Amino acid sequence: MTWIRTVSPQDDKCVRDAMDSQRALYPQEYATPVHPSGDGAAPIVASHSLIPQALYHAFSTFGALMSPELPLTRRQHEMITTVVSVTNRCKY
Repeated sequence: MTWIRTVSPQDDKCVRDAMDSQRALYPQEYATPVHPSGDGAAPIVASHSLIPQALYHAFSTFGALMSPELPLTRRQHEMITTVVSVTNRCKY
């Protein structure tokens, strides 16, 4: 749950379209949020709902980086993510 106001994808077509478009770029194993909020969005994605264009661009970048056409395996992606998070002292 975010601590800022968010816009539900059920209430706003621009938010819904941005979420659907960026989610379509994700590999299948990332298609379902791990801890979805009541409206089905991951809280980190919902926190960007006030600016749907920013939501799309921020999370479509992730989708492109996780593309199965790239030479890295999911295991390698997860290891890189872990190292970067630890380096940045990020708990997410």
